Amino acid sequence: MVELYWLQGAVPETAAPTAEMPPWGETKVVGTRQPRVDAYERVSGSAVYPRDFTLPDMLHAALLLCPHPHARVKAIDTSAAEKMPGVRAVLTGRSPGADVPWYGRGDKAASRLFDDHLRHEGDEVAAVAAETPDQAFDALRAIRVTYEELPFVLTPEAALAKGAPSLHAWGNRYGEPSVYERGDLAAGFAAADAVVEGTYSTACELHAPMEVHGSVAKWDGSRLTVWDTTQGVFAVQQAVAEALKLPLAHVRVIGPYMGGGFGSKLEGGKYTVMAALLARATARPVKLFLTREQEFLVTGNRPANTMKVRVGAKKDGTLTAIDYHSMGSGGAYPSGAGTAFLATDLYTCPNVRAVDENVAINAGRARPMRAPGFPQGAWALEQALDELAGKLGLDPVALRLKNVPTVSQRRGNQPYTSTGLAECLRQGAKAFGWDEARARAKGTGPVRKGVGMAAALWGYGGGPPSTAIVKLFTDGSVNLNMGAADIGTGTKTVMAMVVAEELAVPLDRIQIEHADTGTTEYASPSGGSKTVPSDSPAVRAAAVEVRSKLLALAAEEMKVPVADLALDGGSVVSRKDPAKKLAVTAVPGLQRQQVLVGVGTRGPNAEGKVVSEFAAHFAEVEVNERTGEVTVTRLVAAQESGRVMNRLTFENQVRGGLVMGLGLGRTEERVLDRQTGKMVNANWHDYKIPTALDVPAAQEVLSVDPKDTLCNTTGAKGVGEPATIPTAAAIANAVANAVGVRVKDSPITPPRLCALLHARGKVG
Repeated sequence: MVELYWLQGAVPETAAPTAEMPPWGETKVVGTRQPRVDAYERVSGSAVYPRDFTLPDMLHAALLLCPHPHARVKAIDTSAAEKMPGVRAVLTGRSPGADVPWYGRGDKAASRLFDDHLRHEGDEVAAVAAETPDQAFDALRAIRVTYEELPFVLTPEAALAKGAPSLHAWGNRYGEPSVYERGDLAAGFAAADAVVEGTYSTACELHAPMEVHGSVAKWDGSRLTVWDTTQGVFAVQQAVAEALKLPLAHVRVIGPYMGGGFGSKLEGGKYTVMAALLARATARPVKLFLTREQEFLVTGNRPANTMKVRVGAKKDGTLTAIDYHSMGSGGAYPSGAGTAFLATDLYTCPNVRAVDENVAINAGRARPMRAPGFPQGAWALEQALDELAGKLGLDPVALRLKNVPTVSQRRGNQPYTSTGLAECLRQGAKAFGWDEARARAKGTGPVRKGVGMAAALWGYGGGPPSTAIVKLFTDGSVNLNMGAADIGTGTKTVMAMVVAEELAVPLDRIQIEHADTGTTEYASPSGGSKTVPSDSPAVRAAAVEVRSKLLALAAEEMKVPVADLALDGGSVVSRKDPAKKLAVTAVPGLQRQQVLVGVGTRGPNAEGKVVSEFAAHFAEVEVNERTGEVTVTRLVAAQESGRVMNRLTFENQVRGGLVMGLGLGRTEERVLDRQTGKMVNANWHDYKIPTALDVPAAQEVLSVDPKDTLCNTTGAKGVGEPATIPTAAAIANAVANAVGVRVKDSPITPPRLCALLHARGKVG
C-alpha cells in the first residue's frame, strides 16, 4: 500500500451529515466560478511570501552541503570563516545545542541535524549567518572540511547486491517488503483466457516549486516565531518544538503565503531548526533559504520505481488475477516509496498479490509528491491493461468498464459512498470522441497520430481533526479563522464561499485569518487532497452556528418562529412573507452582543463506508517516427470529486495536474552520474519541467458529480491528487497506439523512443 505517511493518525474516510446540517441542495455561491479572494495580492506582488520577509537587524544564513554521494567528515575547520567580515555565527554538528536527532527521532534516529556520516550529495555540513547573503556564501567557501569518501549505490538493485555498502546500521532495506494478498493467484491466472506481463519504470522527479524552501526565525526570550514556506504550520511547529525541546506553546509558526510545494513542504525542514539555532546564538533574527541548486538536492523527490506487472482476464474482459511487484527507494533516509495501491483497489479482481519494497540509496530523500506512489502505479497498471485489451481484442474503455468496483476490496469489501469511475469513463470518452478518434487513420507519413486513456482513484477522503471559528460583526461583515494553509489551490476562497453560502454575505465582506499557530485554529497540513473535505465541514459548522444564533435573535425581535426565517441579501427574511424582513445590522441582539461567534469542528467519520475520488484521462498525440518526438495535442480529464466548490479553481487544479502528469510522461527525470554519484541536472535549465510550449491548448475538464451526500457535510472531495494520477499513462498508451511500440520507461524521450522504433524496424 502507498504510504500516506504525511497524514499520521488518519481516520476512516467519511463523515456523515448531521441533522443540523443536512446536505446542500441548490446553492447560490458554492459551485460558481469565483476569482480568488486574494487574487489582487498575488498578481500585484503585494502578497508577502516567507522568501520576501524581512525583519529589522536580520541576518542572512547559508548552508554548506556535502559534495559527495557518500562520505564521513573526518575534520572540519571553521576558524577562517568565523573571522571573515560580517560573519556572526558558524554552526556545525560540534556547536552547542546542534546535536539534534533528525530522521527517525529518539534512540532510533537515522541521522542528526548535522551528521558526520553523510549519505547523499547535499547532506548538511555547516551553516553560516552573516550581515549579507554574499558574506554568508563567502564564509562557506572558507570552511575547510576533510572528507573520507565512501563507496556509494544509486539504485535499489545495487543497494541489495551482495557486498554493497550499507547506508545504515541495519542495512539498506527500510523494513521487510510490504505484501498484500487476496484470493488464489495461481487459480486466477489458470482461469484467464489471456495474460500479459511486463516491467515498467518511472524516473525520479523533483518538486521544483517556484519558492524555494526556507524560514525566517526570531526569538523573544524563550519564545520562537518562525515565518515558514509550508503546507502545514502546525506540522512545522511540532517538528521545531521537538527538535529544540520546547513547549509547543513557545513556538509560533506563520505561513500566510507559500510559493508551491506539491508535498515537499508537508513537514518541518532542517533549515528551520538551523535558522532557529543561529538566531539564538546571535540574538538576532535569521533568514535561511536554500539556493535553487540546493533545492533540487535536499527537499525531496518522487522516487523512481521499477514495477513488474502480470494481469489475466477472461475473454469478455473480466479480470481474474493481478500480480504486482514494485521496488523503489525512499532515498538516503526513511521515507515512503510504495506504488501498489491502484493494483489492489482500482478494479474488481478476486485474486491479487501486491508487493512494495523500499530500499536506501545514496541520493536525496523522497517526500510526498502529488499523489505519492499513485502516478507510478498507474503508469504500470494502466499500460498493462491496455496491452491486455489489445490481446483480447477489446476496447480499452470497455475493458475498464467491465471491472468498475462497487466496493473497496482492499478495505474489507466496504462500500464506497459513491463510485464515479464508470461515469468518468463514459463521459470522458464521449467528450473526447473516443470511438471516432480510434477509428481515424493514424497517418501514412512519418508523423503518426494516436489516442490513449487511463483511469485512477485516490484513496483518501479527508477527516478530522479540524476546527474553525466564524465571527459576525455588527456591520454584517465576517471573520473566518482557520489553520489550513492555502498552498495555491484557492483554499481561502473555497472556505469563504462556504461562509457566504450559509450567511448570505458577499465574499468581499469576509476577512480570513489562516495558517498561524499563534492565532488560528488547528488544521492538519494541506496535502493528500484532504484540505477541502476535511476543513470545509468545520467551516460550515461554524457558519451554521452563527446563523442559528442570528436567526434566534431575529426571531425574538420579529415575533416569528426561527424555522420560518432565512438569510437573504443582508437581511433576515420570513419564508412565509418575504416582505417581512429585518436587516442583519438592525438585529438588536447582535448590536447588544457586538459579535456572534460560531465554533465548528470536523464531525466523526461514519463507519463501514469508504470515500474515494475517481478519474479517467484521455490523450491524443502526434509521434514523429523519424525523430522520436512526441507532441501531446489534446487532453480530456473527467474527475469525480464530489461537489465542485469553486468551478474556476477546480478546473485550474485539474489543468495543473495534467501538466504535472505530462512532466512524468514526457520530460522529467533526475539524472545521477554513475561515476561520481552527483546529480547532473540540478537546475531549471537541465531539469525539464514542462513549459507552455509542451502543454496542449486543447484541454477539457469534466466534473462528474454523483451527489455524494455521505462523504461529508459539504459533499466535497479532493481533486489535487486524482487530477494528475492517470495522465502519464494515458499519454504512454496514446504513443503505443500511434506507432505500435510501447515505452515502458518514463519519460518518453526522443532517444528512448527512437531506440525502440529502431529495434522494431520502425525507423528508416
